[in-house]
Amino acid sequence: MRFRLHPLFLLLFIVAICAAVIVVVSWLRSRSASKVEHLMAFLPQGDPVVLEIDVSALRRSGVLDLLAGAKVAEEPEYKAFVAGTGFDYRSDLDLILAAFQKESSYYLLRGRFDWKRITAYAAGQGGLCRNSFCRVVGSTPKRNISFFPLRPGVMALAVSTDAWAASDLMARKERKFAFQPPGDPVWLHLPASRLKDTENLPAGTRLFAKAMESADRVTLSLAAQEGRFEARLDVACRTAQDASVLSFQLEGVTRLLRSLINREKQTPNPGDLSGLLAKGSFHHQDRRVLGRWPVQREFLERLTGGSL
Repeated sequence: MRFRLHPLFLLLFIVAICAAVIVVVSWLRSRSASKVEHLMAFLPQGDPVVLEIDVSALRRSGVLDLLAGAKVAEEPEYKAFVAGTGFDYRSDLDLILAAFQKESSYYLLRGRFDWKRITAYAAGQGGLCRNSFCRVVGSTPKRNISFFPLRPGVMALAVSTDAWAASDLMARKERKFAFQPPGDPVWLHLPASRLKDTENLPAGTRLFAKAMESADRVTLSLAAQEGRFEARLDVACRTAQDASVLSFQLEGVTRLLRSLINREKQTPNPGDLSGLLAKGSFHHQDRRVLGRWPVQREFLERLTGGSL
């Protein structure tokens, strides 16, 4: 007797296969969305300053514990936001990817969000939410805050003179950045257009920035391994000769800083910025200049405490 498959069973089998395909595709999309390179494709056009902070990695390394006592956690606005939304970066935030342009700052935040409470909080602050896109006026009329859920667990947010600026983060852009994320838990990428703006830099860093004015790009990062921290520099130069010259200049600036500290009959203090910079070492590889500075926990404590 030949077995014949009932049409209903065949239909259920096809539905099950389709459902499995949908689940697998959704899973693959969620995995790709968790990658920084994927999220970077949503950042606005142009050549912005880009910052990534892997909050979950900092939480595992213990650095986030330093931030718990930082001034941001004590601000009344932040306390009100936590109370109103239930969101606290110390436990709910996993990743920050930010892009900074002249009049706008863009953020992609990965974490755990209670969207109902967040939209209710926005409405309570005089904001407006339509189809999950929210707008709220910030501390000044020119600081408009807009945000929406880009993906499950990913918030797209913008602070700008444009009340609709977050909409710039809705779609992936058909372009690639000219650099690869370094893979460290904290990194900052500076394009060539921003390297000449040194007026607002802390004292002691301007000579380093001045030396890098002609570079194509600069990436600074913070690495954390087994309780030890290291600041890293990666500079892309136009030619190998430029890289050789820049490496020599950065070594010279470091020697000058050490001599100034010695002239004051002091030793480099690992807890302040000058002490950190005086410990730098540099070398070049083809068109790249690489630098390293050991970072003491004392420096991070003072940095997050706002006492530098």
